Amino acid sequence: MTPSNTLTLVETLASELKSRGLMMATAESCTGGLIAGACTELSGSSDWFERGFVTYSNVAKVELLGVPAELIDTHGAVSEPVARAMAAGAVAHSKAQLTVSVTGVAGPTGGTPEKPVGTVWFGWATPQGVFTEHQRFDGDRAAIRQATVSHALAGLLARLG
Repeated sequence: MTPSNTLTLVETLASELKSRGLMMATAESCTGGLIAGACTELSGSSDWFERGFVTYSNVAKVELLGVPAELIDTHGAVSEPVARAMAAGAVAHSKAQLTVSVTGVAGPTGGTPEKPVGTVWFGWATPQGVFTEHQRFDGDRAAIRQATVSHALAGLLARLG
């Protein structure tokens, strides 16, 4: 079940997208489809939600979104260039005008000193360009993933202006 604050974000995002005649898509790694799930929990979401890509593996990022393997090899999957390429790839491989991508370390394993557990890179592709940022969330795996979902949706809503 989607937490109420996330559901409120989805309802607001849905209203904004529908009023502008826009569609969105997701490109998710560490959230494994939770953003798409939160969006499609709302009845009528097919009016504004076009598709979701769950690209958990590096191979999936390359095959489904067109992320250059060299970016992953050079920067790692959890990085600004990969988040940017995932967001751009979701636009290129869908009918959506706006996308959000997430790639991170949800834990409890997989963290490094450079990319500790809770590190998440976000990408938002809009007609104005691709925007990225990273956050570090605290908590267990479920808390990190839920915080990522909320931040991804809030970020997309903010970039709608």
